[in-house]
Amino acid sequence: MAVSVGPSGGSSDPMVEVNTTPLIDVMLVLLVMLIVTLPIQMHGVQLENPPPNPPPPPPVPPVVVDLGIDFGGAVTWNGTPVPDTATLDNYLRQAAQDPDTEIHIRPDGVAKWDYVARVLALAQQDQVQKIGFARNERFAQ
Repeated sequence: MAVSVGPSGGSSDPMVEVNTTPLIDVMLVLLVMLIVTLPIQMHGVQLENPPPNPPPPPPVPPVVVDLGIDFGGAVTWNGTPVPDTATLDNYLRQAAQDPDTEIHIRPDGVAKWDYVARVLALAQQDQVQKIGFARNERFAQ
């Protein structure tokens, strides 16, 4: 510790201050010594984790049936012409047995609504669960 005594600025009172510079220097040296001498700590907790669960299988895509109706009322099942209503009824019953089967109706732009309504009524009688209109952007205008 140092004490400075002497006139400062014309006052006759002695100036008493503690010089903290040597104290800070000593603290810094002790801190550096502590950091250097400490061994590097490599402690870790060893855990045995259970193996991860296998990912679930990818979902099976549903069976999609394209049901086309042209301007004359002719119906196609995935591109194959359906000869009569009884055959279409049989196809729809088979499709209704699998609840994941989707039926996409694609009516022709000039087809009468009566033909489409008959197919929808037949699908309703056969209790088809998933049915909808596909590729009908051209009817938006």
